[in-house]
Amino acid sequence: MSFGDEAMPEEERAFSEADAAEEAADADAEASARAAAAVGAALAEEADPREVLARERDEYLLALQRTQADFENYRKRVARLQNEQSARASSDLVDKLLPVLDTLDLAEAHLNESLEVTEDGKALRASRAMLMDILAKAGLERVDQAGVPFDPVVHDAVAQAEAQEGDGGRQIVDAVMRSGYRWKGQVLRPAMVRVRG
Repeated sequence: MSFGDEAMPEEERAFSEADAAEEAADADAEASARAAAAVGAALAEEADPREVLARERDEYLLALQRTQADFENYRKRVARLQNEQSARASSDLVDKLLPVLDTLDLAEAHLNESLEVTEDGKALRASRAMLMDILAKAGLERVDQAGVPFDPVVHDAVAQAEAQEGDGGRQIVDAVMRSGYRWKGQVLRPAMVRVRG
């Protein structure tokens, strides 16, 4: 190694070594291609035309098989991308419907407090139930259980209460202040909860 090599930064030395290896590989590939072409030309002159045709047929068959495999991989990739895009679009739509669900929840809570339920109240309850049923069948899951262990992935603690004896030192969801939702297993919005413990 010369003095100039020692002064060269290690990164540049690695690049120059990689370039030299690439040039050597290219030279080997060219030499192999020339040798194969020479052998192919010699065989073509001496070989039976049927053998030449069989060899060409096999090359075309391999090229066709590669093309079919590439197309199949392309088809699968496009289908996967379409599914992902569809899932994102439906998730965005459901996310935009969450304020509507919150409003319907507040309206039902108000109806539950009143002693007399009118026809409008019954229609509102039926509409809310129908919407929730449709969304649940499509993959919406409501997160609104109290008394379960606190999970920071699905719960957003906004208040704290004192622990009770049966909690065993764990944090428990004491009350749900606003429901959270999961869409096909992924959290759309964490539940706003009060935690005890």
